[in-house]
Amino acid sequence: MTAIKHALQRDIFTPNDERLLSIVNVCKAGKKKRNCFLCATVTTERPVQVNVVKVKKSDKGDFYKRQTAWALRDLAVVDAKDAVKESPEFDLHFDKVYKWVASSTVEKNTFISCIWKLNQRYLRKKIDFINVSSQLLEESVPSGENQSVAGGDEEAVDEYQELNAREEQDIEIMMEGCEYAISNAEAFAEKLSRELQVLDGANIQSIMASEKQVNILMKLLDEALKEVDQIELKLSSYEEMLQSVKEQMDQISESNHLIHLSNTNNVKLLSEIEFLVNHMDLAKGHIKALQEGDLTSSRGIEACTNAADALLQCMNVALRPGHDMLHAVKQQQQRFSDLREQFARRLASHLNSVFVQQGHDQSSTLAQHSAELTLPNHHPFHRDLLRYAKLMEWLKNTDYGKYEGLTKNYMDYLSRLYEREIKDFFEVAKIKMTGTTREGKKFATLPRKESAVKQETESLHGSSGKLTGSTSSLNKLSVQSSGNRRSQSSSLLDMGNMSASDLDVADRTKFDKIFEQVLSELEPLCLAEQDFISKFFKLQQHQSTSGTTTNEVEEMDGVTLSRSYTSGVPQTVSSEKDMIRQMMTKIFRCIEPELNNLIALGDKIDSFNSLYMLVKMSHHVWTAQNVDPASFLSTTLGNVLVTVKRNFDKCISNQMKQMDEVKISKKSKVGILPFVAEFEEFAALAESIFKNAERRGDLDKAYIKLIRAVFVSVEKVANESQKTPRDVVMMENFHHIFATLSRLKISCLEAEKKEAKQKYTDHLQSYVIYSLGQPLEKLNHFFEGVEARVAQGIREEEVSYQLAFNKQELRKVIKEYPGKEVKKGLDNLYKKVDKHLCEEENLLQVVWHSMQDEFIRQYKHFEGLIARCYPGSGITMEFTIQDILDYCSSIAQSH
Repeated sequence: MTAIKHALQRDIFTPNDERLLSIVNVCKAGKKKRNCFLCATVTTERPVQVNVVKVKKSDKGDFYKRQTAWALRDLAVVDAKDAVKESPEFDLHFDKVYKWVASSTVEKNTFISCIWKLNQRYLRKKIDFINVSSQLLEESVPSGENQSVAGGDEEAVDEYQELNAREEQDIEIMMEGCEYAISNAEAFAEKLSRELQVLDGANIQSIMASEKQVNILMKLLDEALKEVDQIELKLSSYEEMLQSVKEQMDQISESNHLIHLSNTNNVKLLSEIEFLVNHMDLAKGHIKALQEGDLTSSRGIEACTNAADALLQCMNVALRPGHDMLHAVKQQQQRFSDLREQFARRLASHLNSVFVQQGHDQSSTLAQHSAELTLPNHHPFHRDLLRYAKLMEWLKNTDYGKYEGLTKNYMDYLSRLYEREIKDFFEVAKIKMTGTTREGKKFATLPRKESAVKQETESLHGSSGKLTGSTSSLNKLSVQSSGNRRSQSSSLLDMGNMSASDLDVADRTKFDKIFEQVLSELEPLCLAEQDFISKFFKLQQHQSTSGTTTNEVEEMDGVTLSRSYTSGVPQTVSSEKDMIRQMMTKIFRCIEPELNNLIALGDKIDSFNSLYMLVKMSHHVWTAQNVDPASFLSTTLGNVLVTVKRNFDKCISNQMKQMDEVKISKKSKVGILPFVAEFEEFAALAESIFKNAERRGDLDKAYIKLIRAVFVSVEKVANESQKTPRDVVMMENFHHIFATLSRLKISCLEAEKKEAKQKYTDHLQSYVIYSLGQPLEKLNHFFEGVEARVAQGIREEEVSYQLAFNKQELRKVIKEYPGKEVKKGLDNLYKKVDKHLCEEENLLQVVWHSMQDEFIRQYKHFEGLIARCYPGSGITMEFTIQDILDYCSSIAQSH
């Protein structure tokens, strides 16, 4: 290993001005055994640089080459793997971990020891050595010696020192002066030794010759020492003086520190006092306003408001830690509490007085509105009270108990006041409503059942040629005997309701205006009160503070309402929005019952009023729900709308029921049934009322129910009719229904319109065929026999050879129907049709024209049979088609 070390020093490191300190033969762990050397080197020039060099033997020769070099300062960790057990493995942590296996543990330990020494000397213990035996490190540095930590290897380094260039030049000059310097080195060394001794002796003599100068130098040194002693004495005295000054300065510094600390404390104390004075001092003017301020004038209210806000700010000031323990602070807080309690009592007492006074003032104005359909205006009262809105907010934030008490008192006083006003208002409305009919007041008090019984006991006699019904639903055609009576039945078919002679459009329009005025007066009243409550009591209308509010759509009796529900909230008020609704419900608790009573009265006066009320109420509910679906007004009107819708549905149901119970006279012809005419008037009126209405769907549903009931009832009456043929009843009434639907153009009844037209056409044809029958009876029987023979297989031209159907028999039959006889038969037929048909529908000419066409068709049929079965006979009818047309026209004109 020594030979390798010298070879490496000579070939690799000397040319690079480096010295090799330690070497270890290694190979990489886990790979093929390809040996290389790790060398620890230092540079010969300063500053010294320490490197770890990897040297590898060349594959093509016996020389070595430098492969990799790392600066020792980049080495972070040396891991010997095991500090107890001998192992040749070790790791060096540079930029990455290099794992090595040494050829022997001795070489490994020697190399690690060298690295440790270099670390101690040049890197100031920067490298971490782990799993290295402490004994190995202790041996590297002998204890008790204050020497270089480089150890034995460094001493070996010091033994050998290379000559510099100048030294080499001097030696070469010296060797050139001696002939045997190279041939006889020992003699040259002895010569040099002798010359060195001569020089040493000369040096000693020179030193001895300079003794006098040495003595002088020693004397000067003694004098210098004395001067040094004197200077040291002076320096000691100066030091004592400086120490005294230092002590004095320390005392001054400490005194200054105490003064600064005192000033700092005084500033902080002043800041705390200023904070308390600025934030907890209430002006005398504010105190006087709270104790004696005028709560009736605007200036006094403003002063009290400012004082209350200032008091609230003083009470809500955020005290710093420790302030609440100060006696003065406690006293001030108690004083503020007393002022707050005193002013809250005074404010609550004054507002209660204002509420009571408002009740008295408004009561005095009720007499002015008793004859008018208007509600008293509360705007002046609201305007006066809104001056206290900020004080109410202050009371809500400081004393919620008194705030709640004021809220309750306001609801109590105002509910009684509004109850009187609203009841008087509805009394005026009822008087005006009952005044719309001649006997309205009587019917306003007449029990509904008694009125209905009275109407149902009325009947008409058949002498007028009209039907006599068991109920009032068929009395339209007897208006002469019942024109002075008002029907109170809710029946849609009640002609006391429908007849223009009993209740005209002007009366219903007047009722509609009264009902609209009632709603128009109530709506702004409720909205104004709700807005005032929100502003005065500082309640938010459009946000919820707690609970989860959800809107649900509920349908009752066909009325769709939007309701609000609050989930997970106890019985107490869960939000300010709920509180507004509760206050409104208590204040206006009489509105809903009064509206229901008014609706009942309107329905009692005229069941058609339910149509007007349904449209108006629906519109107001729709408007209120668009503003706030959960408001008091929306909820109340929605509930009332349910009642109106029920009345409407009940009215329709009663009409359908009475149609089922209708009976007809057995002695008079039927004509247009009353309920058919009533449906026409109902539809016309409903279309005018529901034009552009929001609840068109309700009317469409009623149309469908009524028209189906009318169809069924018409067929029922037609089947039961004895005086008038069934086809006539069906034809006339379905023609009337078709004409009505065509004129009104009701989109939801298009299918029923087509059905009515089809029924009318079918029954018209049926009646024509049935009534016309066989006007030429014998001739018709004759030709039926001819057709029977042809059907049996006899050729048409051979029929004349049959005994019963020869030409003589045909002439005999034809002679029995001269033109005069035919005209007479047609005249009797016209009278019969005129007797069956009613004048209202004016279908006589339509039916007569259809009969004329049918008669001509039969005539042409007979002529065709004569031409085919009796060709060339020259036999013809004794009248022509033109004669038939003349007969029909003459008969129609004569009647």
